Amino acid sequence: QVQLVESGGGLVQPGGSLRLSCVASGRAAGNTFSLYDMAWYRQAPGKQRELVAGITSSGSTNYADSVKGRFTISRDAAKNTAYLQMNSLKPEDTAVYYCNAAHYVFTRMQLWGQGTQVTVSS
Repeated sequence: QVQLVESGGGLVQPGGSLRLSCVASGRAAGNTFSLYDMAWYRQAPGKQRELVAGITSSGSTNYADSVKGRFTISRDAAKNTAYLQMNSLKPEDTAVYYCNAAHYVFTRMQLWGQGTQVTVSS
């Protein structure tokens, strides 16, 4: 079925920027992408997984307080892709970032990406 593939993670210095991408691939991706709310989660060592940013199928966005003003989530239906633009990165942003897709009605229907490591260090 549909698979989510993240990319764009890596090592960046504090204050730097990264842009994460989440591509929905598979034959059904083009027909179903618009039915899903997209989100980015992250999990740091020893920490609970947390919601970083979300964007609904209708385009509404929400952000964790810790990233508001620094991160921007967006989606491009033509490319079946969700993005997370991360600016002014801090060491505490270091985590594995996961892309999540939840059906906007049947929220138990969820897809997860494999995760991409983001490390913020000088």
